Amino acid sequence: MNPKTLRVVIAIVLVAGLGTASVYFLQGSSIEYTNLQRAGQLGKTVQVVGTWDKPKGMNYDVESNIFSFTMKDEQGKSMFVELTGAKPNNFEIATSIVVKGRVEGNTLKASHVLTKCPSKYEGNASDLKRTT
Repeated sequence: MNPKTLRVVIAIVLVAGLGTASVYFLQGSSIEYTNLQRAGQLGKTVQVVGTWDKPKGMNYDVESNIFSFTMKDEQGKSMFVELTGAKPNNFEIATSIVVKGRVEGNTLKASHVLTKCPSKYEGNASDLKRTT
């Protein structure tokens, strides 16, 4: 095989290999948004949108460094959540939360909890004064 043909073959193999690796890593990094019921069925890391079930409280165990609470998803299903780490900022005033994690038994083991808080820029319509 001459050197020019060999270079072309090597280039084709490299491009094919890089393309395959890219597809593999992109599929592995995409995390599906779902509800709690489906999260339990999938058995993989997912993201669930919901709210903190305030009447069930929350807890932070200093010794194990685990923050726990119960969340309700948008379909109204509840599940206990455990996050290794401190309570997320503004957790108490969050209007919604996004939990990234995987269901193990009856617990959503969270790797991240994001909070969405009320915007200080959203005003109440009754607060606006009409000037005409």
